[in-house]
Amino acid sequence: MKWSGLPAILILALAGTAQAMNQQQLAAFASEAELRFGIEQNFGDGGVKAKLMLNNASNIALPAGAADWAVYFHSVRKIASDEGQSKGLQFRHIQGDLYSVTPTAQFAGLKAGEQLEVVYSPSSAMVNYNDFMPRAFIRYEKLQPAIFANTDTENIRDFVEPLVRTNQVLRHDEPDLFTLATSASRYEDNLDINRIARSLNDTAAPIIPTPKQVTYQKSQTRIDGQWKIHFAGRVKNEAEYLQQRLTDVLGQSLALQAGVVERKARSIQVSVGKQLGKNKVPETPESYALEITADQITIVGSDNAGAFYGIQSLLSLLPAEPAGSVSVPQLLALDSPRAEWRGMHYDMGRNFHGKDVTLRLIEQMSRYKLNKLHLHLTEDEGWRLEIPGLPELTDIGAFRCFDLSEQHCLLTQLGTGPSREGSGNGFYSVDDFIEILKFAAARHIEVVPEIDMPGHARAAVKAMEARYNRLMKEGKKAEAEQFLLSDPEDKSVYMTVQNYTDNSMNVCMESSYAFVDKVVYELQQMYRKAGLKLNIFHMGGDEVGVGSWEKSPACQQFIAKTDGISGVADLKPWFVSRVSALASKRELALAGWEDGLMYDANNTFNRSQFANDRVLANAWDNIWEWDVADRAYRLANAGYEVILSHATHLYFDHPYEVNPEERGYYWAARFTDAQKVFNYMPDHVYANADKTRSGADIDNLENYLGRELVPLEKPENILGIQGQVWTETIRTSEQLEEMIYPRLIPLGERAWHKAAWESDKPDADARQREWSRFAAVLAARELPRMVRAGVQIYLPPPGAIRDNGKLLANTAFPGMAIEYSVDQGKTWREWQETSVVEAGEVLLRSRAGNLVSRPTASE
Repeated sequence: MKWSGLPAILILALAGTAQAMNQQQLAAFASEAELRFGIEQNFGDGGVKAKLMLNNASNIALPAGAADWAVYFHSVRKIASDEGQSKGLQFRHIQGDLYSVTPTAQFAGLKAGEQLEVVYSPSSAMVNYNDFMPRAFIRYEKLQPAIFANTDTENIRDFVEPLVRTNQVLRHDEPDLFTLATSASRYEDNLDINRIARSLNDTAAPIIPTPKQVTYQKSQTRIDGQWKIHFAGRVKNEAEYLQQRLTDVLGQSLALQAGVVERKARSIQVSVGKQLGKNKVPETPESYALEITADQITIVGSDNAGAFYGIQSLLSLLPAEPAGSVSVPQLLALDSPRAEWRGMHYDMGRNFHGKDVTLRLIEQMSRYKLNKLHLHLTEDEGWRLEIPGLPELTDIGAFRCFDLSEQHCLLTQLGTGPSREGSGNGFYSVDDFIEILKFAAARHIEVVPEIDMPGHARAAVKAMEARYNRLMKEGKKAEAEQFLLSDPEDKSVYMTVQNYTDNSMNVCMESSYAFVDKVVYELQQMYRKAGLKLNIFHMGGDEVGVGSWEKSPACQQFIAKTDGISGVADLKPWFVSRVSALASKRELALAGWEDGLMYDANNTFNRSQFANDRVLANAWDNIWEWDVADRAYRLANAGYEVILSHATHLYFDHPYEVNPEERGYYWAARFTDAQKVFNYMPDHVYANADKTRSGADIDNLENYLGRELVPLEKPENILGIQGQVWTETIRTSEQLEEMIYPRLIPLGERAWHKAAWESDKPDADARQREWSRFAAVLAARELPRMVRAGVQIYLPPPGAIRDNGKLLANTAFPGMAIEYSVDQGKTWREWQETSVVEAGEVLLRSRAGNLVSRPTASE
């Protein structure tokens, strides 16, 4: 689901120097010395080579020999322990992405003014600046660690050498057929989109997501503060939402009155029913009819959610900027959703970003008719929800710092640095979570909580170990063991794909199931306090380290005495079965990631072993050349309810384009832009196979793999689609929103609306026409609306070329404003089609409101 060769934190540790160092000197050294990284090559003789450089610009020397100091840094790629020995240094893997560099007896020392460079071999290619992480630090004996000041930044380029050569920006481990995105290549790529957009000449700005059936008229209806909103009693909350949103646009509040008054001039009527005039409202849940005439707007939902979506369709027609009165096209829309499950997954386990950004995500999801928010609340790197009675889960599990004992916090990871005040730390309180639940419910969004286990459970495991130690010191042995998740005698050896060796909950201990039941109980209580019912418990289940529990005495005893358990391979399905029984007892459906419900790539767990009426599976691993893309259909055919969560198109933590400046990992696809999300076809999974990870074309997946793919026998078990954002590289709320938006908008489009061009052999021309229209509406209306709502969005850099002195430019979103600079970004001018520039470097950027893209150069 989320393969990552992630970076590690760099720790330069100091101790036992000839002359003792005090805290002030250590801080001065970290402030004045510069720690830098670089990529020597991703391919060539010797394979992948990176380098670590330390320029001692301080007046403090590091002594020769095996002194007690260490530099700690994050590396997303594995580094062998014998690296650096030629320079008298040794790399050591601590845990996860945390590494240290320490001196050996052969270390020659580092005097003031000297520089040190160590070349090492990462396990795989690194082609983006964000493959490195910030806040490397140095520790000396028992002093407080000090961050290297030049790495204490979110501008990674400040401490990473420029990536410019071919063997720095392309990968080594396979032929890399993707080319670097440049101003010129973007310009060529954008030509068709802009040409088609200009030719469409649409008079009406369409509703997004596209309604199932809509007829636009040429006439417009003008809405101002004199209009009134009438509503039937059961849609009072929806009508109040409409009133609030119209107030935002019009600057004045429309009168709100109970009771629908048919044919009332200058009124908006909102109700639930079966008929709108002569038109029947679609009977399926969440459907609506919307009619806009000269002096009346009527919204009828098949249920409250349908009425709410009819309101969102009306709001979608409004201009982004506020005005005293606004015009909307007259129309009739009869609409219903394509998919029951229209979801967005948000991982705040890796890095926590706060309540406010979560509320903004819910608001934007509701605008595009998404109805499921999958909250990934726990991870190896953090536990993000207060659980009454288990304070260590958040006191320790929600914070990372430099504590090798992990009795006060988790080990620092992901660029947090050595302090509890570092990036990515924090959690939702019970009150926060209840507020989130209520806010989402008011927008017809169901929050699905995930507690990831038995793998990806390190935060919980370490927190419960700290609880155990505390209570044992108090002489409370029985209480200490009540929720313990690890076997103290376990000698199992494993390494997960995120480089953890101790992140598996022990599935053979009864205390693990007591812990699960306690957490689920507290979750239910929070939902009840919010006036809601918890319907689905997501247990994660993915990426359990191979080798977990093999040398656990608790598991050896459990296997010996338990019928139906013959060996370690039977433990994971046993665990899932136990968790499913706990969930079923509480009348909950069970959900998990696909590999959490499968023995191997081809064989699912027997669905009949689970007591739950519903078991849901997120199908994510569809790497075409890995021959696992039919897992979604295998699970659906076996009786699981499947949510298409495919990494190649629906992982929003992947880069937007092939360029070292872009944030995100690229394990499933080299890039995933908004158009790629728009192009995804939920009803034709195999037809989405376009390119391999290396960029090779796939014309027909069955021919490419040389075998027949599993057909979908039970299409009723495909619930819908879901976007995912994993946050290993996402430390701030601004970074989070840039990765989600604008990709969330085409996600909403595909989840709600099935396009006519979708098929096993999609109509490429029709798809390009529809995307061009869609992209133009994004630029004209949707992105400005997001900017006004205070949302940080990613803007694609412009494309540009020179043609006889003229500067020709375009963007991936036709009509978006473009600016250029001829003085290295000191001043910017608005680009026009007639713009002429002198020879020399020109910088360009796109703009939406007060937000701008990263600049790109055109020679």
